[in-house]
Amino acid sequence: MSQKAQKKPELPPTQAIEQDFDLRAKTQNWFEYPIVVHPHHTDYAGVVWHGTYLTWMEAARIEYLRSIGIDYAELVNLGYELPVVELALRYHKPLSLGMEAIVKTMMAEIVGVRIHWDYRIESRDTQELYLSGRVTLVSLDRAAGKIMRQLPPSVKEAMVKISR
Repeated sequence: MSQKAQKKPELPPTQAIEQDFDLRAKTQNWFEYPIVVHPHHTDYAGVVWHGTYLTWMEAARIEYLRSIGIDYAELVNLGYELPVVELALRYHKPLSLGMEAIVKTMMAEIVGVRIHWDYRIESRDTQELYLSGRVTLVSLDRAAGKIMRQLPPSVKEAMVKISR
């Protein structure tokens, strides 16, 4: 088989994604997901490894979606996916072994097919901020390997529900 035939389709750069200005939603409702730092989350010094924060953020987002009626596994079975296309994080203060915290996430806004999620990882008493960030997702048609021009109807309905 030639190299050309083996090559997987590439996604266009995010600025090439067509925007649907009919759907603009914003929300101010934080979803809270509690975490505890276990040994497998840390480096040899007992400090949380930087990639662990991404795992916690994704878990919080998936649980938030589940709480409003979107089962991510079901979405994938229907042929859709919501991959991350942009990520921005700011590490404010490290978490260490045994500490407890809250991952807060909310859908900040939808602009066309871009779904922007904001994050804060804070102490339970909200006195300490450990991380803040934003993740941008798009809707992907898995079979075609292409970004969809519109969100799937079930996702669009659920996202509008979040924004109310």
